[in-house]
Amino acid sequence: MYIVGIGGTLSPSSSSERALHGALDAARRLGAWTEAFTGERMRTLPMYDPVSLERAPAARELVDALRIADGVIISSAAYHGSLSGLLKNTLDYVEDLAREERAYLSDRPIGLISVASGWQGAVHNLAGLRAITHSLRGWPTPYGCVVNTAPTGLPGDPIDQHASDLALVAEQVVTAVGQGCPPARRLVRGSHG
Repeated sequence: MYIVGIGGTLSPSSSSERALHGALDAARRLGAWTEAFTGERMRTLPMYDPVSLERAPAARELVDALRIADGVIISSAAYHGSLSGLLKNTLDYVEDLAREERAYLSDRPIGLISVASGWQGAVHNLAGLRAITHSLRGWPTPYGCVVNTAPTGLPGDPIDQHASDLALVAEQVVTAVGQGCPPARRLVRGSHG
């Protein structure tokens, strides 16, 4: 199974990128093959242009990976309660899959991680990521991980403190892929013949 991770920022110490790698590491331990599109790879994507059919090599790599992905994990920093422009531009390229048989992110489990310096922005961002996932026809996993990086006075790194939560996101994506499709989709198909 092939899980694509998308997230991070241009900061060399990006918490959302470290969280993404934590989830992808957990997915690999569960037997998945993973690939990450993080800050540096996202930086090379031109602004998405829906009119032009020409795509830069980095954009073709992203779209090709998403085309064959069995599942996706998205990790977003919260900027003013929403995702960063860098991540939004990256997700805009999913539009290139609109007319395919498996349009957008159809029938794929999508694990979501939101990282912010404060609970309010992180939780609001997670809600936005869920709405985007629905718009792209993906299936957000039941558990979405929220990481608050604001100083708490507790010892240790906030990403490390959420390692089990990040692993749960990965586990839910891998489990849904292993079942052939997200459980909710199987229920709908089963109840309607």
